[in-house]
Amino acid sequence: MAFPRRARRLWASLRAEKRTLRQGLAALTLSTLASFVAGLTLGHITNTLTDLPGLLVLIPAAVGMRGTIFGAIGARFGTSTHAGLFEVTLDRSGVLYQNIEVAVITTFTSSLWLAILARLATLAFGQRSISIWDFVTISVVGGALGSVFILLFTIGVSVLSYRRGYDLDAVSTPMVTALGDMSTLPTLFLATFITRNHAVNAIVAAVCVAVCGYAMVRAITTDLKPVRRIVVEMVAVILLTPLLDIAAGAVLQAKEPVLTALPGLLILIPPFVSQAGALGGILSSRLSSKLQLGLITARGLPESPALLDAGLVVVFGVAIFTFIGAVALVLSNLTGLAHPGAGPMIGGTLLAGMLAMPLVIGVGYYLAIVTSRFGLDPDNQSVPIITSVMDLVGVVAVLIAMATLGVAIYG
Repeated sequence: MAFPRRARRLWASLRAEKRTLRQGLAALTLSTLASFVAGLTLGHITNTLTDLPGLLVLIPAAVGMRGTIFGAIGARFGTSTHAGLFEVTLDRSGVLYQNIEVAVITTFTSSLWLAILARLATLAFGQRSISIWDFVTISVVGGALGSVFILLFTIGVSVLSYRRGYDLDAVSTPMVTALGDMSTLPTLFLATFITRNHAVNAIVAAVCVAVCGYAMVRAITTDLKPVRRIVVEMVAVILLTPLLDIAAGAVLQAKEPVLTALPGLLILIPPFVSQAGALGGILSSRLSSKLQLGLITARGLPESPALLDAGLVVVFGVAIFTFIGAVALVLSNLTGLAHPGAGPMIGGTLLAGMLAMPLVIGVGYYLAIVTSRFGLDPDNQSVPIITSVMDLVGVVAVLIAMATLGVAIYG
């Protein structure tokens, strides 16, 4: 009898969260549609992927890093809003200015690191690839251009949520991760044109290395203690989480012949992994805010407010994964891209979502708990890690789901 009573209480709590459900679903729907810009771009640049071997290894990491950096910024804005610390001012002592500086430092330093990792990964897996200088140019220039749009958007949505009283934890992460997909992949593609002139590419790559070096020095020498603290806490995240994204890229690179033959699958992969990460980000952001406000404690078994947040994420997931499959099918048909059929596109996407959902909830919850127990700011750790975990898990889940439904992924 205890379980039915608990289920009824959870259902009543979910119904009481109608406002959050509406805001979250609206944000996820809009962010999903935005993510399809990346999907359509990926589906239509198969020739570039063939001409620049190894680029597919870099793409998930570069896109994921934008979510890592700006998802964490959105989470910090959400927490500061709940705590009454967020102010719309560019004063150097304010949350807004400090996070802008963090964004600039981490964008350049992480972009250089991703270029190095991508080249090392292609060597480790014995795959053909472009040169390290090509990787540097594409990663740094493409990443920096994409970050400009995401930074402006993150600030805008945070200010709007602050003034309108929206739940930033439910709105920011999905919108920021989607914009990361929407802007980063096209800007990476634009940056590939620089690599076609070897002399220009050499100069641009050298400038990129110099700028990234200055960003590293700035991270150490800045007089803003909150900026130094955030950067220090995110060093491990920036160094380690891209390994998961690079692994996801290596998996995609290994399946390139199949994926280029069925580019409809390339359309759905960016929005799928983006929204899987966004769902984990929503959960982590809400839990981080509750932990810092003392509404829940860092314990092994989740308390009722944490279970409510998990229930919200499940509702979001069922709706959004079905939506992703349907939209991917429609866009594939409209743009004339080959796909495995309506059943695998819609049913496979939902199945992949259900395969990923337990990890979304489990990893999201325990990341927030563990980081809190170690005295770290969960906003700097949990959101970036969960989005990177879901980049790899999302790609693998899609491939497994498609293979289960008869698509010749492993042929």
